[in-house]
Amino acid sequence: MAHEARRPLTLLVLSSLALGSPLGLGCKKTQPTPDATVTTSTPGQASATPPPVPPLSPGARTEDERNTIGVFKACAPSTVFVTQRRVMVDYFAGVAQEVPAGSGSGFVWDEAGHIVTNYHVVDGARSLTVTFHDQQELDAKVVGLEPRKDIAVLKVEAPSKLLVPIKVAKTTQLEVGQKVVAIGNPFGLDHTLTTGVISALGRQVQGAGGVSIRDMIQTDAAINPGNSGGPLLDSTGQLIGMNTMIYSKSGSSAGIGFAVPVATIQRIVPQIIKTGRAEQLGLGIGIDPMQKLERRLGLRGVVVLAVPPDSPAAKAGMRGITQTGRGITLGDIIVGIDDARIETFDDLYTVLDAHKPDDVVKVTVVRGEETTTLDVKVIVLNPSGGN
Repeated sequence: MAHEARRPLTLLVLSSLALGSPLGLGCKKTQPTPDATVTTSTPGQASATPPPVPPLSPGARTEDERNTIGVFKACAPSTVFVTQRRVMVDYFAGVAQEVPAGSGSGFVWDEAGHIVTNYHVVDGARSLTVTFHDQQELDAKVVGLEPRKDIAVLKVEAPSKLLVPIKVAKTTQLEVGQKVVAIGNPFGLDHTLTTGVISALGRQVQGAGGVSIRDMIQTDAAINPGNSGGPLLDSTGQLIGMNTMIYSKSGSSAGIGFAVPVATIQRIVPQIIKTGRAEQLGLGIGIDPMQKLERRLGLRGVVVLAVPPDSPAAKAGMRGITQTGRGITLGDIIVGIDDARIETFDDLYTVLDAHKPDDVVKVTVVRGEETTTLDVKVIVLNPSGGN
């Protein structure tokens, strides 16, 4: 029945086409109205060019646009492109050569040629180069590294005209929602600007050194591979952080990026420039950052392995592991400092990092079946280690 119902309509259409009736579309010519304009083109000939769109006058830009442009013009000369090279060996050809092995961003710290970037940008590099705003490329050497804060300081011998130090915020009263500008070299595309806002403050994120970086700035400004080490700026063009990492399953920006706060940079960078390393605070005791013994015994806390004689910890009465004829006897297990609970090395490092040398902290330890509290002075550790 459905098939038979369609046949009369088909015959009607065919009949209409043959007779030139109004249903015969394409057969009847339509005359243009007097006011109509008809544009025709022959095959192979381009159609008429549309009229150009008049640009906005400079005064028509929004205040926010003018601010973003001003920040970029002021800070782009301070932003650099850091490239590391590693040695690749071709065993079949019997040759070894340096090849690019990664890149990131950085910024000029001072007129002496110091460049600040991320530790993970330069980690494992055989050689490093820094490319400036005018595309001039110079060799760089490592001055010092702080893996626990993901900070590295490089140095270049450059003409003074290239060394435009970044403006560092003296005081930072950051607020969620305020505008931020990121400049970097994502995917090797030099001096790329992205904007956003501060999404959150006080984030704690595990860094390249295996411990948490505190007080990280979270932003939705697009940060991609290659942005690492670049500056995060406020609307005055002052440094408020260093872009460090993103939270993304795909490896590209997902609107959640993190930056090392400028307060940390201001504290660490001068130390590295002065001594070649960052100042590390601790209690002057022997511990294992990998916590192999704690994991083996299922302990929550930090085992004190050794206490050097005449150290502040020894004077406070802290005890380490002792060797007896029956084996090893545990001494103190640190489970708290002041009001903070200590379960891992990361906890211990984070709490002590917030102090200053000669501060006295209350260390809670488990000793056998007893729990006691000791007053221990915080000291600057020597490069050989300890904590």
